[in-house]
Amino acid sequence: MSMREGVRLALDWGGARIGVAACDRSAILAFPVATLANTPDVWGALARLVAEYEPFEVLVGLPVALSGREELAASTVAEVALGIAARVAPVPVRLVDERMSSAAAHRSLASAGRGSRARRAVIDQAAAVAILEHALTYEQLTGAPPGRLVDAGSRRQDQPGQAAGPTTDVRTPE
Repeated sequence: MSMREGVRLALDWGGARIGVAACDRSAILAFPVATLANTPDVWGALARLVAEYEPFEVLVGLPVALSGREELAASTVAEVALGIAARVAPVPVRLVDERMSSAAAHRSLASAGRGSRARRAVIDQAAAVAILEHALTYEQLTGAPPGRLVDAGSRRQDQPGQAAGPTTDVRTPE
């Protein structure tokens, strides 16, 4: 299967914080970048990260229920993704299933010896790394881009492909 080369940014969007991760140009290594406070200033910080890392796409974790259904939190994040897409254009934005990314991040940090207090400081970044790793693995296995493309121009998303787990309270763009 072919793998698209290039940097990607991944976002774990939450009501209080947004975890950000990136990968190298070869799409081999995902790494934590930042945790942003979810305030009105987040849009400027996000634009600066896109300018700095020059990703060819931004992946936003979509909180899908364990059953696979997209419920209220997913529709809220989908609206946020429209705002992101409008602000980072022409860089495309994709929604990817983030099921279990927070649980995977907690396990990873706990196995690295981080206590619960230390985990709180980096859990959002670790969840963004988990989202990105899942998306990269999906693309490596299938040769297809993960998730579904956000179409900011028409204010709708295309049909779901394979998505990459859940955040709860999310703030919509202003």
